[in-house]
Amino acid sequence: MAKNIKTRAEDYSQWYLDVIKASQMADYAPVRGCMVIRPEGFAIWEAMQRDLDRRFKETGHTNAYFPLLIPMSFMAKEAQHVDGFAMECAVVTHHKLQQDGKGGLQAAGELEEPYIIRPTSETVIGHMYAQWIESYRDLPVLINQWANVMRWEMRTRLFLRTAEFLWQEGHTAHETAEEAEEETLRMLDVYAEFVEEFMAMPVVKGPKSDSEKFPGAVTTYAIESLMQDGKALQNGTSHNLGQNFARAFDIKFTGRDQKEQHCWTTSWGVSTRLIGSLIMMHSDDEGLVLPPRVAPNLVAIIPIFKTDEERAKVSAYIDRVVGALCGEAEVEAGKKRLSSGDITRYFFDKHTGQCVLVDWRDNRPGDKQFHWEQRGVPFRIEVGPRDVDGEAMVVKKRLDRSKDVVKLENISAAWLRGMSESVQAEMFAKAKAFRDANTHHVGSYDEMKKILADKPGFVRAFFHPDREAEAKIKEETKATVRCIPFDARDKQGKCIYSGKDGAPEVLFALSY
Repeated sequence: MAKNIKTRAEDYSQWYLDVIKASQMADYAPVRGCMVIRPEGFAIWEAMQRDLDRRFKETGHTNAYFPLLIPMSFMAKEAQHVDGFAMECAVVTHHKLQQDGKGGLQAAGELEEPYIIRPTSETVIGHMYAQWIESYRDLPVLINQWANVMRWEMRTRLFLRTAEFLWQEGHTAHETAEEAEEETLRMLDVYAEFVEEFMAMPVVKGPKSDSEKFPGAVTTYAIESLMQDGKALQNGTSHNLGQNFARAFDIKFTGRDQKEQHCWTTSWGVSTRLIGSLIMMHSDDEGLVLPPRVAPNLVAIIPIFKTDEERAKVSAYIDRVVGALCGEAEVEAGKKRLSSGDITRYFFDKHTGQCVLVDWRDNRPGDKQFHWEQRGVPFRIEVGPRDVDGEAMVVKKRLDRSKDVVKLENISAAWLRGMSESVQAEMFAKAKAFRDANTHHVGSYDEMKKILADKPGFVRAFFHPDREAEAKIKEETKATVRCIPFDARDKQGKCIYSGKDGAPEVLFALSY
């Protein structure tokens, strides 16, 4: 058991933070509530970004960039939006620094109009769309941006909730209400497929209740996942904004009937919160566990030797192993590549950037194994003089810590891809089995309260979404309606709170 990581059973919150620290994914910044994403963590974000960006472009979207600073007057144009974000806004009121006469600095000039550091970009993008869109021929506008945002959170936790975080936000404008709804659902499906296929995390899809939807949206759809402590985490949202923002920012077009009308708009986004979700869903008491499709480094090879002669023997053999996995040309390219800390990296897949690495550091083999295990590398290979003599190697899987002896003649890129896909499927099946085992169907409010108090998880119940009732339930149980699941659309029953018939089935849970 890892001495630098609290167990999940002992202290789940501390376990989560310990895993991040042990895997060197992120650290606390000197700015309140902010984090520094270290190379180990940023490589994971890059992998997610790469796969998601491909999916966006396959559905016809293109990337652009909009300003970090938003005029305060823009926020006031959409009443619900400003109410929803007012308490989280960071405001810039001054510009330029000057000497204060005491050896320090002070702000010199007050801005004519304060700026908001973007909490989200609907307002500034709405302003620009109003300049760009004139006719139905200009529609649809399908734009995404990768950016940072700031929300002045009071209680922060690395990746899950920080004052500044990275995300993507898609913003689209359409000719009809039907097209906007199709877009909203299309992007929800893109998110669900990405999270399930790439991150091996099962989700539940559905609309939010009115009290939980995005400020200013007509409908908000979400994907929800269940963490190992029984709490839900919202992994992504897609919002049908109707004509609310179009009216606020005068986004109009001349229609096919030559009449002027407002556009129908959507927005959708996921953030670095997904990394927190990934950690909490798959990792264990030994450290980080990464699905192979996400892992920046697929394999860590650990050389074992005592003498210079053994090192030369093992090194020549490892060249053959890397050649079988990555190709002979990459063996030579990798040796010429700059390396950090005597770790040589070889590209297994230049499209994804995934690597096979060889750890030549002057550490004990056991310490190296522990190092890469805590960083979630899916596979580790040990190569010593006896392995060279036997034309074999020891292969260890991070997921279940199993090991096997594999002959060199069986090692190939196809072998590694096959093993990776098998582990990927196993991780998804394991997470889904956990979710299903911790999903409870209840027939009364008392039953729901007991389950939430004794053993948190997903609770499915018939309930008429109602702001006042939801507020009371949250006060009494701390649980909220996570979504109204699509997979229960045909179900109706007696509301557990009001007793009225015809209630839809909703998903309750404690949440992050």
